[in-house]
Amino acid sequence: MSGVIIKNSRNTENAPQCAMSTQSVAFSHYNNISAQLPIDAKSGKIVAGGVKEQAEQCLANIKAIVESIDHTMTDVVRINVYLKNIMDIKVVNQVYTTFFQSYLPTRTVLAVAALPLDGALVQMDAVISNGEGTTPQEPCDLVKLVRNTENAPKNSVSTQTVAFSHYNHISAQLPVDPKTGNIVVGGAKEQAAQCLKNIKGIMEGIDHVMDDVVKTTIFLKNLSDVEAVNEVCAKFFPNYVPARSILNASALPMDALVQIDTVISHGDGTPPQLPEDTSLLVIEASNTENAPKVPYSHTVAFSHYNHISGQLPIDPKSGEIVAGGAKEQATQCLNNIKAIVESINHNMDDVVKINIQVRNIADMDAVNEVYPTFFKGDLPARTVIGVSAIAQDALVQMDAILSNAEGTPPAK
Repeated sequence: MSGVIIKNSRNTENAPQCAMSTQSVAFSHYNNISAQLPIDAKSGKIVAGGVKEQAEQCLANIKAIVESIDHTMTDVVRINVYLKNIMDIKVVNQVYTTFFQSYLPTRTVLAVAALPLDGALVQMDAVISNGEGTTPQEPCDLVKLVRNTENAPKNSVSTQTVAFSHYNHISAQLPVDPKTGNIVVGGAKEQAAQCLKNIKGIMEGIDHVMDDVVKTTIFLKNLSDVEAVNEVCAKFFPNYVPARSILNASALPMDALVQIDTVISHGDGTPPQLPEDTSLLVIEASNTENAPKVPYSHTVAFSHYNHISGQLPIDPKSGEIVAGGAKEQATQCLNNIKAIVESINHNMDDVVKINIQVRNIADMDAVNEVYPTFFKGDLPARTVIGVSAIAQDALVQMDAILSNAEGTPPAK
């Protein structure tokens, strides 16, 4: 399927290069940018100073990648910020807003247990619009739609939703009551409900419904809260369950227990796409017996992308974590992703982005032994974080974004 529309993988010498990932992978109307550490591209070392200087370097690296492919920072639709210390976000914000002069993209912020380079205090990745598309699509001046609603909390450093082409990206929602501006009373169950209410409020503000969600990422301070959160999610998604990843955060803004972000299908597209041409695109949710059974969709395709749920190192036949260490577990995670990818008639070289979480950041050496063996062509964009816990006491978890050259069909 990957030969219909061409995936465009690119690197620039103006940003740090990594043997295990490509800096920017474009497909159709989006570019996926690998996580950037605060490394000076010339010296190959972390910049001197504290979190302010490091945040500036992360953003400078993203900017260098963006400009190397003839884009600008106004084309960024989403930024994810990973911090060692959640209290550093105030300092990061001082630098952050200087890189976005005309508007602020959607954003997710969390603290993690570790980052891939000792001494790094912050890491950021990004998704940017790609109006020209990838070959053989004809370039077009698609318009980015930037919107906020009073029905969800507003943030001075991010926009609630940014739509481009056939996707909406929604900023991670905290369990904040938009009327009071405070975290809601209660535990993880009540907080998850408020996060989803905020998402619903944003979606209704742009004439969408919860069934338009293709992927949810749930960040939890305590993984033991997952059952309570899943119970709430079931009420908000009664018809179908989007792809899902569940990540452990060391801390969340406002000392929240839960944070949820989402990717939304946008069948009507953005101008000058014509709604009558695209409003009937179908969301295709799919599962396979060759990957571990979960209470949500293995993969959800919409338009030219597939979103694959977080995969644990579980043998689908036994339902148990595979024997061995991080190397064996990473192999199983990738085998599960491969099984899902192949079940929808794709191959691993259609992957444009991989997200990896490890309990011990030192295990990335073992992960990297097996990781490139799953790809024949250019490696996808990638983000790696260390977390304190993974479900079922696993050492590794991965999810993925997959190109979908054939698109999804219109409703009959």
